[in-house]
Amino acid sequence: MRTIVVTGGSSGIGRATVERFAHAGDRVVNLDIVEPDGDQGELVTWVRCDVADWQAVNDTLTQIHRDHGSLDVVIANAGISVRHGVLDISEKDARRIVDVNLLGTLGLWRSAARLMADQDTGVLLATASVNGRRGYPNYADYNATKAGVIALTQTFALELSPRVRVACVSPGAVLTPMQLAEYTGEMLADVNARIPAGRHADPSEIASAFFYLASPDAAFLTGQELVIDGGETAGATTAEWGSAERHTAERA
Repeated sequence: MRTIVVTGGSSGIGRATVERFAHAGDRVVNLDIVEPDGDQGELVTWVRCDVADWQAVNDTLTQIHRDHGSLDVVIANAGISVRHGVLDISEKDARRIVDVNLLGTLGLWRSAARLMADQDTGVLLATASVNGRRGYPNYADYNATKAGVIALTQTFALELSPRVRVACVSPGAVLTPMQLAEYTGEMLADVNARIPAGRHADPSEIASAFFYLASPDAAFLTGQELVIDGGETAGATTAEWGSAERHTAERA
């Protein structure tokens, strides 16, 4: 039985990921500051932990390793965002976003990597974003943290191979509670119109990507970013895709 750790596993992509691994028979530990609604199953344990607290994260991972004898897969998924223009970003918001999204990933991976290096095996994964590969209005600080996660993926892979594999998933638009909290129905419909697949992803689709990356089928995959965005960034930025769509309609 593998031991899987998922941060931010109480909702959204994290919750779907916890459930995907547990359904497959893995032992899963959900590190989150929020207790999940409902029972996640007998194979899932929730531990209250703020990923911005490196000491708490290190102590928690060490205890998990001690209790179960291994740390097989650690997924840095915890993340937050605040919709605000660059002229309106507050220092408080920006620092918290960086502490959770970027430094939270770095601290988690650092502690996990030490344990995995000693056991000579392991997989480090993270939730990045297509926003880390391009500009996207109203999320400058969030975008920067996700670009950082992609850079961490490449660097950790170079330093830890071949003992530890490292990869990240970069979702496009996903219908999560965080997305629903920041977007109106009209805004969601506008996003859908700019995605070639015509819709947001379901969190379970991102969870399936994590499950694949953690599997033996991905044994030769490390230092890579897996983009799952319904074709949104296949040929252009979101703004350019919308413009191309309009030009096509005008010619028709």
